[in-house]
Amino acid sequence: MKVAFQGEPGANSHIACVNVYPEAEPLPCPTFEDAFNAVSSGEADLAMIPIENSVAGRVADIHYLLPTSDLHIIGEYFLPIHHQLMAVPGANFDTLRTVHSHPQALGQCRNNMRKLGLKPVTESDTAGAARLVRDWADPTRAALASPLAAEIYGLTILQADVEDEPHNTTRFVILSKDPEWVPAGQGPTVTSLIFTVRNLPAALYKAMGGFATNGINMTKLESYMVGGHFSATQFYAEVDGHPEEKHLKRALEELGFFSTKMRIFGVFPASLDRDDHQPPAE
Repeated sequence: MKVAFQGEPGANSHIACVNVYPEAEPLPCPTFEDAFNAVSSGEADLAMIPIENSVAGRVADIHYLLPTSDLHIIGEYFLPIHHQLMAVPGANFDTLRTVHSHPQALGQCRNNMRKLGLKPVTESDTAGAARLVRDWADPTRAALASPLAAEIYGLTILQADVEDEPHNTTRFVILSKDPEWVPAGQGPTVTSLIFTVRNLPAALYKAMGGFATNGINMTKLESYMVGGHFSATQFYAEVDGHPEEKHLKRALEELGFFSTKMRIFGVFPASLDRDDHQPPAE
């Protein structure tokens, strides 16, 4: 089995692949779109894709690729992220001037990098930044990447765990070409869907009403612009429950009444780590 991920060997997505599918062959891809296409074309069986981070928020590229994708979400995985500040052997804090990494990593370490006086420079991914720092052999440049990347590219870790927040965690979704709905009644379940509301006053309010009246917990709601219009009419949502359960079934029927189209992306087991990243109840 092959699992596609965006980035180079040593990226956090690579680590997620190995943790979840230790027997599979990780398939590095230059871009998220390439990782999606690898699954669509059959080159890979699955894709491990980061969708949001507890510090830096959603991964924007993914939210734009999902609505037009023909893939299905079959699972989720939460990976604690620990960034290492690394450079070529011989470099030190006196020689460093810039720090290179993926925008998400730079955002997750923004405050600590500012304290060190390092100028952030965006690269395509964390492991790719580590490879570049190795190739440049320049003691003024550092990278933010994983311990695995430091090992692969022969870099020295100057400071470990430089993320701004100890709870720094990235949530990944596992994508498949074929839908694999978890059967109903097998524990906590997440249903993900895309829908487009009708052009009616208070359409979103009315579309959401079915979830409230049926006691369905919505854990995510993201809006999209469609056709270049600034009015948000398309939404990505995640809710607790299974479509075959009567309460969620009724809520989806009501949503369908106020929507021009609706597509379920996936019905998958809720990760055991999900509760650790939910806000406390009031």
